[in-house]
Amino acid sequence: MIENIKELIIKAKKSKPLKLAVVAAEDETVVNSIKKAAKSKIIEPILIGDQKKIRNIVTEKGLKEKVSIVKTDSKQESAQKAMELIQDNKADFPMKGLISTSIILKALLDKKYGLRGNNILSLVTLIYLEKEKRFVILTDGGMNIKPSLDQKTDLIKNAVLMANSLGIKKPKVAVLAAVESVNPAMEATLEAAQLSKMGDRGQLGDIIVDGPLAFDNAVSKKAARHKGIKSPVAGEADILLVPDIEAGNILYKSLVFYGEQPSASVILGAKVPLVITSRADSSETKLNSIALGKLLTEK
Repeated sequence: MIENIKELIIKAKKSKPLKLAVVAAEDETVVNSIKKAAKSKIIEPILIGDQKKIRNIVTEKGLKEKVSIVKTDSKQESAQKAMELIQDNKADFPMKGLISTSIILKALLDKKYGLRGNNILSLVTLIYLEKEKRFVILTDGGMNIKPSLDQKTDLIKNAVLMANSLGIKKPKVAVLAAVESVNPAMEATLEAAQLSKMGDRGQLGDIIVDGPLAFDNAVSKKAARHKGIKSPVAGEADILLVPDIEAGNILYKSLVFYGEQPSASVILGAKVPLVITSRADSSETKLNSIALGKLLTEK
């Protein structure tokens, strides 16, 4: 099982490089994000977009001999070309560059490329909690605004896929809410209880699900003991399922941007993971996300 970010990078370096199709790569921030991954032989970049701009940037960054450049004339064409390359086995997985998320997702879900999966798409984030000295997987802080109960089962399945790829065979899922008791006035607690019962009946696969649980009780054994919570998940959660995008986004940014916890993010639910990073992410976070995307592609 992968225990920390260093081990994530080491594992990604062990296998042969995969071909990463970077959509709309004509941007210094984008090229910087793949530079270390390319030099570490984690990936072989295929940079898609404005050929002249890309060539100038990679030359300046000293990457000219390490990348392939594919010329396109628009953002839409760049996204479509990436999916075409993956469909034709000329690339392994895509990464979002200087392009709207909606454009690349539209191409990823286009039926003609055959990359649709069985689940809805969701943003799944791996976060290393330095105080607890372990990973947690957070979903969904960036895509699904107010997921229904059915959609939350898909969010769990996508997150379990990531957990399994890290070596967690039977992940523990905490369904987060503001309190630990079921309260009819708080919809999140009702759905948490339903998901917990579905987990007990094996409807969600080989996992352990419990909720509602507050964040502190989900990740800290000390907090759970202090509150007298008896649960197979409390203090040991591998996956944190948030009630909606606001809660997920606030929790993510609190941990990663303010708390500076190491992280990596990909979009799951299609047949290939989509590496997606924010321009505000550090170069380390971007490298982590590429490495994670590679491991999920190899699963």
